[in-house]
Amino acid sequence: MRFYTGFAAMLLATTAATPALATAADGDNGTAADDVTGEQAAEPAAPSTKRAFTTGVAKGRDLLDTAISASVIDDHDLSQLSVSSIAGIMQNIPGIRSETSDIDGFSAITIRGLPLSADGSKFLQLQEDGLPVLEFGDIHFAGIDQFLRADLTLAQVQAIRGGSASTFASNSPGGLINFISRTGQHAGGMLQVSSGVGHDLKRIDFAYGSPLGDGWRFHVGGFYRQGEGPRAIGYDGFRGGQIKANVTKEFEGGYIRIYGKFMDDRQPNYSLYPITLSGTDENPVVGNLPGNAIKDDAYGSPLTARYPGVDQNNNPTSYDARNGLRGITSSLGLEAQFDIGEWTVTNRFRFADISGEYNESIAMVTLPAPVLAGLFGGPGATLSYAAGPNAGQPINDARLLAYSIAINAQLNALDNVTNDLRASRVWDLGKGVLTTTGGVYTSAQSIDMYWNFANAINDIAGGGRNAPVNLFDAGGTALTDNGVNAYGFGFAVPLSTYHTRYDLDYSITAPYGSINWQIGKLAIGASVRWDKGTVDGNVFSSAFPGRNGQAAIDVNGDGVISDAETRVAILPLTQPAAVDYDYDYLSYSTGVNYRFADSLSAFARYSRGGRANAERILGIGSLNPASGALIDPTVAFSIVKQAEAGVKFRKDNLSAFVTGFWASTDDRNFQIGADAAGQVVVIEVNRTYSAKGIEFEGEWRKGPFAITVGATFTDASIDDDKIDTSFNGNTPRHIPDLAFFARPTVELKNVTFGAVINGTTESYAQDSNQLIQPGYVLVSPFVQFRPTERLTVAVNAFNVLDELAVVQLAAATIPPSGIANAQVMNGRTVTASLRYTF
Repeated sequence: MRFYTGFAAMLLATTAATPALATAADGDNGTAADDVTGEQAAEPAAPSTKRAFTTGVAKGRDLLDTAISASVIDDHDLSQLSVSSIAGIMQNIPGIRSETSDIDGFSAITIRGLPLSADGSKFLQLQEDGLPVLEFGDIHFAGIDQFLRADLTLAQVQAIRGGSASTFASNSPGGLINFISRTGQHAGGMLQVSSGVGHDLKRIDFAYGSPLGDGWRFHVGGFYRQGEGPRAIGYDGFRGGQIKANVTKEFEGGYIRIYGKFMDDRQPNYSLYPITLSGTDENPVVGNLPGNAIKDDAYGSPLTARYPGVDQNNNPTSYDARNGLRGITSSLGLEAQFDIGEWTVTNRFRFADISGEYNESIAMVTLPAPVLAGLFGGPGATLSYAAGPNAGQPINDARLLAYSIAINAQLNALDNVTNDLRASRVWDLGKGVLTTTGGVYTSAQSIDMYWNFANAINDIAGGGRNAPVNLFDAGGTALTDNGVNAYGFGFAVPLSTYHTRYDLDYSITAPYGSINWQIGKLAIGASVRWDKGTVDGNVFSSAFPGRNGQAAIDVNGDGVISDAETRVAILPLTQPAAVDYDYDYLSYSTGVNYRFADSLSAFARYSRGGRANAERILGIGSLNPASGALIDPTVAFSIVKQAEAGVKFRKDNLSAFVTGFWASTDDRNFQIGADAAGQVVVIEVNRTYSAKGIEFEGEWRKGPFAITVGATFTDASIDDDKIDTSFNGNTPRHIPDLAFFARPTVELKNVTFGAVINGTTESYAQDSNQLIQPGYVLVSPFVQFRPTERLTVAVNAFNVLDELAVVQLAAATIPPSGIANAQVMNGRTVTASLRYTF
């Protein structure tokens, strides 16, 4: 990546010198948990309903004094959730639609009815300590949550929906979610060991922080885990962990903080899985294939995990799908705040070296063995097992086999460097107070990745026992190598489809500013941001004209070119497509807040924000491969417009926030969908969308009893599809009318117990609005027992009723075969833990 290292070095040097200028502490760093409860050595205290909010705003304020819709989940709440994934946590925030199997990486996240046209989080920015984890949330095969983990170092999660998120961060027109770390304000630590009950997954977490005297304090923590996990895959799918540390020096009027993180973690990919699909489109019935259990199995096996292929230099190599979703991050950050005269200056800087790997296997076609043999081998074709306990055994019956696609993405470098410098001042203006803020944000993001695909045949034994199957033509010639039929796509599309390497650099400079005038109970504010980006690099793909994408290569190195080895997708290494273009867009937001009383306020806001599109738009129809320019410059970014109005009430131990919203956007994208036969297809998207709805969040506490509830009603629509007008007026896929959560708890002296309830009504499986995707209600109880002052024994049971919760149905209608693919949440998953605080 072409990082401006000179700038980084200068920044570190000048920021390190700033404590001499500090005169008065503002306390609003917007990132680390300096004002967050629960860092004491004891168990996390019950949260206060009066919380200062610092994410996506100019200055931290009480939520009743801000014209935004926002939520906070603190460490007390986090300890009660029976999920560990980032996307799973976000299911407990109103307005957020988070599709996950409780793994970090293969998820789709959106907000306020904005489209889930692809995986990742296009319109919603995820931050760690006030800076983005990745600049773009929907990079192919590299979702932000693949490089972010929740552990005991996490103090608080702050979420802002709409509002000023579009002007206080780049590429965040829908909202911001900030994962905030502990900083050691209070002396104490925690050590926790946990284990799956009924499944193999062991984990150890630790965290410790303390003041050191003379204004110094530190915090360090992390986790390590290993095991097969809650689904049967036949190997340790979870392996790895992270460690984080920070050191803070406080001065009169400011502070300086240095922090770092190292993460190397692997997780299995609980992706699409073959199912039976019967009933009607309005009332489908999801069932298991013989010998399979979709809630308990994943489409992986030690027998199919390793397979040969070619690397990004077209040389033979091998791939190991047991690496799953792997995220590797080494980051170093520096944050400082100080006063210069009447101005408060804050600077945040972070460099992150990010890489990893993405592995997925999907059944493209699931058929009885004789039908599959005839389809791919012709009349008289035969089948036999290629490995496993039945190796060499012929398959003469009609058992179900799958023609699968194995996907491997080598995430060579997703490095980024970000810096956010801002200055604020409070002025007396007439009978009111004027707060002004100005700043400049700069970032550089690399996208260096290579995609490899292979088609293979395997059985569907389930339980982590899927085995590869060889195919022979009528003359006995092998059409597969250990089950592999093509080193690329061998079915329905050209062999080299999506066989691509990206080597790109994105640079962003974004000056921004805001004003807020408060007079009595009235506050009026506005903010603006101008994002200017440059993109350069290369794309290697045979999709562009005049480029060869296929060759015959001895992939397995046995000295013979087999039939399968005549079908090898390669990169046109000497013919890269250039990428060289600029873009810019303006974002703005304005709002008004009126505090009628200490317990009641109301607000209204209108916002316009932009979101630059990353590598997804760089295809044959949008990129001029000779000049690197976009054929249509408007493809470079999408605009989101939002209007919202809400009422906030908080008195004693009762709070209730209600917000009505309207949002619209355009989207140029590609989404993985399914046709009427259940076949996985890639659909080009060029649409405008709109959504309106209501968000509610409330909390009530009385003695030992407490309940937190949230709900979102959404009415979303595809307004104008420029490719297929038959979609106009339809509801976007996977957007339910109602999504909700509730968290009732009882907290006694030695015992805390309760449940987390998450639910959603039905939605449409695809944009065609034929097949209904069932809704669900998941009940996940927990109990925490404290036999002594510092010891806590806890049991969390996710989905205790073992509900079938469908995340996505990969079909547009019930297929004639009655077999489709689906992604579901885990079934009943019980975890026990022992925590010691000191």
